[in-house]
Amino acid sequence: MSDNAVTAAKLEQVLHATLQPETLVVTDDSHEHAGHAGHSGADHGTHFTVQIKGRCFNGLTHVQRHRLVYDALRDLIAQGIHALVIKAEPV
Repeated sequence: MSDNAVTAAKLEQVLHATLQPETLVVTDDSHEHAGHAGHSGADHGTHFTVQIKGRCFNGLTHVQRHRLVYDALRDLIAQGIHALVIKAEPV
């Protein structure tokens, strides 16, 4: 894996710094998508699941919570993330 590869740890680092969640679990699901249409062939760094819970989501709609996560990860998404499953919940 190159130093520039997107990893679950990098996503966690950015999300912790930006959103300060109560709980956060990021899983790299890329290996499960091998052979799917549009898949780059990489076995890591393209598909992630983000499970996050924090005060930053209090009072926000489902779409607003997802936008916060996408905005926080904007730079990493541009580095090759193909898909995110986001489970963002208020505290």
